[in-house]
Amino acid sequence: MRRKPVERLVAEGGQGEGGTLRRSLSMWQLTMISIGATLGTGIFVVLGEAVPKAGPAVTLSFVIAGLTALFSALSYAELAGTIPVAGSSYSYAYATMGELVAWICGWCLVLEYGVSVAAVAVGWGEYVNELLDGTIGVTLPSAISAPPGDGGFFNLPALIVVLLAMVFLLGGARESARANTIMVAVKIAALLLFCAIGLQGFRSGNYADFMPLGMAGVSAAGATLFFSYIGFDAASTAGEEAKNPQRDLPRAIMLSLVIVTGLYVLVAAVAIGARPWQKFGESEAALASIMREVTGQGFWAVILAAGAVIAIASVVLTVLYGQTRVLFAMSRDGLVPKVFAKVDRRTGVPRANTVLVSLFCGVLAAAVPLGQLADATSIGTLFAFALVNVAVVVLRRNRPDMARGFKVPLSPLVPALGFGFCVWMMFSLQAVTWVVFGIWMAVGLVFYFNYGYRRSRLATESAAPQN
Repeated sequence: MRRKPVERLVAEGGQGEGGTLRRSLSMWQLTMISIGATLGTGIFVVLGEAVPKAGPAVTLSFVIAGLTALFSALSYAELAGTIPVAGSSYSYAYATMGELVAWICGWCLVLEYGVSVAAVAVGWGEYVNELLDGTIGVTLPSAISAPPGDGGFFNLPALIVVLLAMVFLLGGARESARANTIMVAVKIAALLLFCAIGLQGFRSGNYADFMPLGMAGVSAAGATLFFSYIGFDAASTAGEEAKNPQRDLPRAIMLSLVIVTGLYVLVAAVAIGARPWQKFGESEAALASIMREVTGQGFWAVILAAGAVIAIASVVLTVLYGQTRVLFAMSRDGLVPKVFAKVDRRTGVPRANTVLVSLFCGVLAAAVPLGQLADATSIGTLFAFALVNVAVVVLRRNRPDMARGFKVPLSPLVPALGFGFCVWMMFSLQAVTWVVFGIWMAVGLVFYFNYGYRRSRLATESAAPQN
């Protein structure tokens, strides 16, 4: 139950083993990191998985998932402005609810980010095949473009995109942010192009049976789609590399969520209008195939596939960034091995951390099917977000004197709603997802009590003899 003081968390910002992170990110770049980690995942990849669960009401599922994210985003905005550090919700929990809860939250973030990178990388391979088919008329054989269980042996494209993101991240945070900004602009243009063309094939009759699977289907799809709303969480992990984190992080979090939710709902509404919902689920590259159906030619589908390849690569880049920064903070606190906190003096990047995480996520992406990855990410995300809503209330009660650049309105009502929505959506997930989550948490607790409990910096400092 030992807690790390907020002042100490902030004072240690940027400090690593052998070097320091660099404060180089502006509010605009933070917003682009948030959008980059969010926009594209649900609409380019998971839409095909969610529509069969909810039918045309998948648009409502996006709204519900976005509303759930909004309540949690308000709590994130307050804490990110108050405790601007790399650990995100892990650090917020450490300051408010103690080390064990912080470890559980951090362990959930490892699941959230690591599995998310893998899931998005799987979808990237689908669009690479669409692009190859439309340009040179060939596709990669299933043996090297799909994981075991989905008709393949090893998903090589998924591994490649993770390794490409690793190369960008090793160049430095500012350089990665610049590349991400360009990719975000491309993905927004690609989605707006889809809407413009998809409207030409819009059929209102596709909405005749709006909720064929009932509210249970809507909530199940929403729980899966919540996987698409972790972008603002990734932005909060940049707290130690932002130029003015107290001011810029809350603004970036809220602005990105509004932009992303609007685009998700718009694209989903057009997609359902252009194709009967029963035909979704045949391919993760749903938007490109819709454009081909509407226009009767492959040119526009190729353009969208190219945009999607870039768009999904930016999600991999920014979410992988978030994963490395969470592990950096946990390592600095002594809860995971020190190698994750070592910072290269020349680039200001945790190099070993980045390489190890990238290799793990790349192998995971190459070997596990998409649907299982998406749901596992959702439950880890929802659990971490639920804890953030609790942390806001606890910090308000324990430290009402602290300066806050942003305050959650109507607290504690809004954090309570955020917590309730997260729990509701967690119980909308399948039993197998809960089993995986339970096993993951059990492994994490075993690791904590055999490693982090005794090696945490707070533990070693309290055990040191006092002069």
